Amino acid sequence: MARLVGINHVAVQVGSLDEAIAFFVALADDVTLRGRTGGMAFVDLGDQFIALEQVRDPVATGHYGLVVDDQAKVVRRAREAGARLIGGHDFLDPWGNHWQLVEYADVQFTKTPRVLEGMGLAGLEKSERAQRELREKGLAD
Repeated sequence: MARLVGINHVAVQVGSLDEAIAFFVALADDVTLRGRTGGMAFVDLGDQFIALEQVRDPVATGHYGLVVDDQAKVVRRAREAGARLIGGHDFLDPWGNHWQLVEYADVQFTKTPRVLEGMGLAGLEKSERAQRELREKGLAD
C-alpha cells in the first residue's frame, strides 16, 4: 500500500531571507529558526517547519494556510507589518505569497498534547466542529 501521510515542509520563495524572517517575527511571538543554510531558512513550527527559499526573482505560486492560536491577533499584526489584506484573514506577504490564517481550534490537523506543551501551547483545544469532523473520519474518540 502507498499512502500520502502528511507534508514535511512547504518552501516559500522570498527575495530576502532576513526580510522574510523579520516579517514572520512581526506576525508572531517566539519565532524560532530551525536552521539556515545557503539560500534557505527554516521557521520552526514545533514538529513541522516552513522553508523560506531566497531567490533572485521570487515567484508567488501558492496559497498557504498557516495555523495560528489567535487568528484575530495575527491578522492585526500582519496589517501592522505592512501585509496587504485580501480578506478577513487572508493577506499577501511582501513577495506576493497568499497566506490564509486559520485557527488551530477549527482545523482537523492535530498536534499531540506533548508537542503543544513543548511549544508553550498546552491547553489549546479543538472546536466541537473540528472534533466532530475528526470523529467522522475515525481519527478521534
